[in-house]
Amino acid sequence: MGKGDRHKILADAQDNDGNSNTKNNEKKIMRKEIERQRRQHMSNLHASLRSLLPLESIKGKHSATDHINEAVNYIKQMEKTIQELSLKRDQLKNISNLEALDHGGSSSHNYLMKCVNINPYSGGLEIVISGVVGEENLQLSSVLEALLEEGLDVASFISSQTDEGYFLTIQTEVEDLASIDISGLQQKLHHIIN
Repeated sequence: MGKGDRHKILADAQDNDGNSNTKNNEKKIMRKEIERQRRQHMSNLHASLRSLLPLESIKGKHSATDHINEAVNYIKQMEKTIQELSLKRDQLKNISNLEALDHGGSSSHNYLMKCVNINPYSGGLEIVISGVVGEENLQLSSVLEALLEEGLDVASFISSQTDEGYFLTIQTEVEDLASIDISGLQQKLHHIIN
């Protein structure tokens, strides 16, 4: 090999190293750009998360880890609150359904979970006892005893149940309707069932 051939081979090797270095540099620059974009995206997501948290929960906390932990705690607290509000909503729905059944009787109403509604009709009283399903531990014998003590004869008794509650309808007969203290009877029955 001549001197000129050696220079040509060295020049080609340097060109290959130059191309190789250029490609490596391009890959490094590309990786750096991808990493910069990833960090920017994470920073944007972190800022978005931080903006959704209550200020008092992130006060004095600066790291992303602290903010993520606070977000987890906040989400758990919100889930608990949602469950509690769902239960209250369901209870209010049940109460609302019971009020819809009221036909405007002459008694005052106390709708907690169970209620008593008394409506006079010719010849007697119609007593409707309603409650939420699962709360049926009603002392029916005590209710019937109280009616007998008031001088009421039970003419009919109907029990029904829906998805939301149960209803007991007792129709009574009485000779002198004016002698019955309807408000007092309602309070007495309400005390028995609750």
